[in-house]
Amino acid sequence: MQVMLWSWAGVALAVVAFAGFADWRNRRRRNPDRVAMLPWPLIQVLALLAALMLAAIALNVR
Repeated sequence: MQVMLWSWAGVALAVVAFAGFADWRNRRRRNPDRVAMLPWPLIQVLALLAALMLAAIALNVR
């Protein structure tokens, strides 16, 4: 159970990194009319919260 929680926390951190990269690309776009379809900062924050909660639960599992 604990390994599975740590694995999902790692997946959530990968989503955090990908959302940060996607937001960076969105802010540096050449065409200002081509906006992103997804709210990348919100996705990044939610994934970070999920990673923190999964890690906290993984630490408390015995």
